[in-house]
Amino acid sequence: MSTLPHALRPWASILAKFPLEVALNLGPLVARLSAALGPLRAPSEREGGEPQGYDGLSRRGSFDRLLVSEWLWALEAPDELVRRAAFGELSYLKPSFRQPQRAHRTVMLLDAGPDQLGAPRIAHLALLIVMARRAEAAGATFAWGVLQADPRRGWFTEVTPATLGAWLNARDIAPPSAERLLAWREALALDARPADAWLVGSSRLSRLVGAEMLSRIEVSEVLAPDVRQLAVEVHPAARAPRSVLLDLPSPDDSVRLLRDPFRARVAAPVKTGQHTRVSGFAFSADGRRLMLFYEGGGVGAMALPNSPRATLARPQRMMPRSDETFLGAGWRRQGGLLVLTRKQGAYVFRGQLQHQFRPHGPSAFPWTLRDTQAHPPIPARGQPPGRLTTYLDALNRECVLLSGLDDTLYFFEEDSASRRVVSAQVAQRVIAAAQVKGSSIVVTRDENERVASCMRLGIVSAKEVRQIRLQDSRGDTLWFGASHHSGHPEAGLLAVNKVPGMWCLHHRDSVQFVTLRSGLRVVGVGVCPQAKGEAGLLALDPDQRTFWNVGPQHQFRLAVAAADVVHAEASHAVPVLGWLTTEGELVLYHLEHEAVLCRLHTGGGG
Repeated sequence: MSTLPHALRPWASILAKFPLEVALNLGPLVARLSAALGPLRAPSEREGGEPQGYDGLSRRGSFDRLLVSEWLWALEAPDELVRRAAFGELSYLKPSFRQPQRAHRTVMLLDAGPDQLGAPRIAHLALLIVMARRAEAAGATFAWGVLQADPRRGWFTEVTPATLGAWLNARDIAPPSAERLLAWREALALDARPADAWLVGSSRLSRLVGAEMLSRIEVSEVLAPDVRQLAVEVHPAARAPRSVLLDLPSPDDSVRLLRDPFRARVAAPVKTGQHTRVSGFAFSADGRRLMLFYEGGGVGAMALPNSPRATLARPQRMMPRSDETFLGAGWRRQGGLLVLTRKQGAYVFRGQLQHQFRPHGPSAFPWTLRDTQAHPPIPARGQPPGRLTTYLDALNRECVLLSGLDDTLYFFEEDSASRRVVSAQVAQRVIAAAQVKGSSIVVTRDENERVASCMRLGIVSAKEVRQIRLQDSRGDTLWFGASHHSGHPEAGLLAVNKVPGMWCLHHRDSVQFVTLRSGLRVVGVGVCPQAKGEAGLLALDPDQRTFWNVGPQHQFRLAVAAADVVHAEASHAVPVLGWLTTEGELVLYHLEHEAVLCRLHTGGGG
């Protein structure tokens, strides 16, 4: 890597495996840690140990090792012998010694437990580079592993993208234990074969039985306001300890180092396989699953990946039988795909509902409207099924709400004995329904036409639906969003349409107004890292390819689709934006990490 600074050339062979920007972020940490550790002293056979004859000549030594030819001076010219001895001109036999070949290997065991999650693992990554190069320079072998891992599965001898990928996935909720350390000592034969052995983790490692004779490197975060540093304490087994402070890279670069330092900015495309043409998608009611709608009326549910290198799980799929039609699909609170079907004039659930009936419990119906004569419409050809949202009633039974087929909310419950499903219409003028902050929320238009029109949040509980009026919400669109900061007390980050082109953002305990330029179409709401975490509307440009984050004081371009977008929306539980193009490419984009999580070639979309 010729573009690396000259000071980083000693580690260029390993740093070259990283993208340039990652290598430049790691370089200063590697250099400082290398200076703190010092070189690995190569073993020598010239000092100490057992004698094993002579090896050459020397100008220094005792007279019992003086060469026989030098004794001739004592017989022929004694004064010359004295002069030569005084000026160091005599020749002596040089002895050779044999000693055990110690420190011909370096061993490092890293703690991947809760004490070292987060920023300390950046120091672990830099230490792997330092130790590998340190052992190579001394001609020693290098072995490393994770303390919490089973040593019977082996250990690593190189620092490569493959081995570092395994280390990145080795996070553990269990702290290191003396039993696992003993297993590693036996597997690596640390007691039988002396080695330059190091433990890397928190100060907890010094209290483990069996760690007394091993060197340690203790890593901790500096807890101070506005300080992004790591404190590293180096405790060699036979030398005085030393310490060093490491300045962390920027937050975005730190996240990349911890999640996937080798990734490109674009995730590799993945094909979903045959017979899986996707005509549309939506996020589940809880926002944590991607609902896929297949041509032919089938539905699927896929877990959202948390990084571009994450393995995509196979979606759970259900296809309609010849005598049934899918009306709605969703993901249950307790997990599992749930589908509401219409079969021979009756409603049937495909998926298991919770039936914990308490005979003596209170009986209550939270809805003020219960029209059992109203039924949801059958989706038209090409129209995706509605969204299913669940809640627990007063008898601790799981009830299902259906929205999205029209502007009406429908209620369904299943009798646990007969499996018969009953339905009712419970709300009208429904704009949206979702599970937010652990509660089911139904957004409706105010039915009182004598006052200014507005939206209402209906917080669904077992006994009632608590209505909250949203001020300045005379439009017809509302989006829930994902944010670490507070927003609306009941709904978190919220974007509410006030009038055409004007939106209200509920974020950071305040309400802000955003004006959109003509042609932009809002597809969600989310935070913007470029604007220091401020919220903004997620909008699609009139070119049908460019996505923007537009806030009260900012406007940043997020991403550009490879083809025209036919559908896009954002999750309200995690900062993920999804879009489907006319070429059948389904893309998931992480808003905070500014990276594409996955690209699915679905064969549909257009």
